[in-house]
Amino acid sequence: MRDPEYLVVGHLAKAHGTRGEVLIRPLTDAPAEVFEAGRRVILGDDRGELGRAPQEQEIEASRPYRKGWLVKLASVADRTGAEELAGRYLLVPLEDRGELEEGEYYYHQLLGLEVETAAGDPVGRIREVYETEPYHMLEVKGSGGVHLVPFRREWVRTVDLAAARMVIDPPEGLLER
Repeated sequence: MRDPEYLVVGHLAKAHGTRGEVLIRPLTDAPAEVFEAGRRVILGDDRGELGRAPQEQEIEASRPYRKGWLVKLASVADRTGAEELAGRYLLVPLEDRGELEEGEYYYHQLLGLEVETAAGDPVGRIREVYETEPYHMLEVKGSGGVHLVPFRREWVRTVDLAAARMVIDPPEGLLER
């Protein structure tokens, strides 16, 4: 279970080069701010959770690279150290990220929500959020299979984080197999 006090901001995909850099797939819309030199982050486990012994890390340097960011953590001296981090996640305290606009949500808040239609029919549980244009897509898995549901204001009626529930009113045919 992810700690609600922390926000997952990046996935450490793999080591890069010989000097201890790691390629991070950002899970934030502000990677330049999140991965700036001098910033303190928490090294989570391979599920994006704090784990038993969360490790605070300082970002020594960072730069955009292809579809990610190359980040040098102060505590990682070489490729071997960077390889040991592959598959883990970086987190920041939620209060460090600022306020969201009404109707905006962090991806981690949507993961695991139970989705049902406005008529009360269960659709499934959100297991992934894909950042696509023009709308983000919610991957919802239920007894009827896997559905990709566009996160459109006119189709998403309510998001109740406290109840871990989302109500949608999709157009006809979207949920059919």
